Amino acid sequence: MLLSQTPNLTVQEPENPLPAAALEQLPPTLQAGVARAGWAALMPVQAQAIPYLLAQRNMMIQARTGSGKTGAFLLPLLERLDPARNACQALILVPTRELARQVHQEAEILCGGAGLRAVAVYGGVGYGAQNEALRQGAHIVIGTPGRVLDHLLRRTLSLEHLSMLVFDEADRMLSMGFYPDMKQMQRHLPSRELNTCMFSATFPPYVLGTAREFMRNPEFLSLSRDHVHVADTEHIYYIVPDMARERSLVRLLEVENPASAIIFCNTKAHVHFVAVVLQRFGYDADELSADLAQADREKVLARVRQGTLRFLVATDVAARGLDIPDLSHVFQYEPPEDMESYIHRAGRTGRAGATGIAISLVSRMEKPIIDRIAKRYTIPMQERPLPSDDDVEAVVTERLTTLLEARLRERDRLQSERARRFIPLARALVEGEDESAIVAMLLDDYYQQLLHAPVAPRETPTPPVENRPSSSGARRRRRPPRKR
Repeated sequence: MLLSQTPNLTVQEPENPLPAAALEQLPPTLQAGVARAGWAALMPVQAQAIPYLLAQRNMMIQARTGSGKTGAFLLPLLERLDPARNACQALILVPTRELARQVHQEAEILCGGAGLRAVAVYGGVGYGAQNEALRQGAHIVIGTPGRVLDHLLRRTLSLEHLSMLVFDEADRMLSMGFYPDMKQMQRHLPSRELNTCMFSATFPPYVLGTAREFMRNPEFLSLSRDHVHVADTEHIYYIVPDMARERSLVRLLEVENPASAIIFCNTKAHVHFVAVVLQRFGYDADELSADLAQADREKVLARVRQGTLRFLVATDVAARGLDIPDLSHVFQYEPPEDMESYIHRAGRTGRAGATGIAISLVSRMEKPIIDRIAKRYTIPMQERPLPSDDDVEAVVTERLTTLLEARLRERDRLQSERARRFIPLARALVEGEDESAIVAMLLDDYYQQLLHAPVAPRETPTPPVENRPSSSGARRRRRPPRKR
């Protein structure tokens, strides 16, 4: 790997790196697209990534949301797609309906003037308009994996002429529970070699593993701001109300939906309190503190070593010496009592070349502590707004819709016929204001069962598959919380 420096930007490049592109160096078709968008210059991720995509190299590209990555994978399509061929030539998979709409809008601006047609396909809406756009031969299909799979199974979408596959915000896509749909969709990909790119804000082990399943010989390009003291770890903090800190933690867990995490507290009392709150909320969580009886401590440690515990709540002393494989997140329920402890806590994730996320919950009175830690260790701390109830509702709704649609696809004809008996009842329950609480209860029970269950034991790793799995099916992913 090679590192190069531009102002406030560290770029990690693959072997045989390509020089960054300037706007005036782009092919005329791309310059025309930039002119339609009204951009004065390329953003860093666009300048770095576009040469690799034009060269058709399979890339894993680490870039933050809002960095301009959408333009980085849309612009090369102007040079690579054939407007005269009325078929899907580029497939862009995204984690949410909102992102599908956003990417579609940008595709219309950048590519529409070149005669390339794009369509956004996602769940929660009817098929009519999507079917018509696909029937007319949309060149660029942007969609969530579940709805893309639906169209493939209905034969309203064919990937026979596909030349480029893009995974956008891959870490979020996996946290939404799309992995099973992605694997089913993979069976419909062309058997020939396919140019594939994956964009993600982070590349924890489960994302890296997924990339190797879908990509042939992927290369890595990373763009990060400033210097990261704890290697490959994203540092985030949220200002939270001190009297509702535990509710803020639950909100963040719902939105982040981490595969596994340690939650650090400063005191044994807080460890017990947080563990009980998470357990009551339905999460697979356990505590580790100096007061724990030895037999109970051994049980918790056994689950940690086996990788079957999703959330471990612990003090610094109790967690000393622990090494949890594939740890994607570290949460600090409160800032540490000494600055050095922050480094030890955050260093639990982002190991062995993977990336991780360290999240701190901070009251306004505690913010100076985080500021001092960031200054002392030169850590680029990002402050983010705490998700609102509406934010959590939107994420959970989309995630549950994804899981329900996937479950519906798994049903055979007899099961579907049996379920039709309850359609009149379902309509009556939804239409009645009081009865809607019954529907909400059933949905909540199903969501808890699927996403909050204990993780399964990790499987023995197997060699990564090639671009397309064999007819016997691909190996199962080891990402724990997304179980059926």
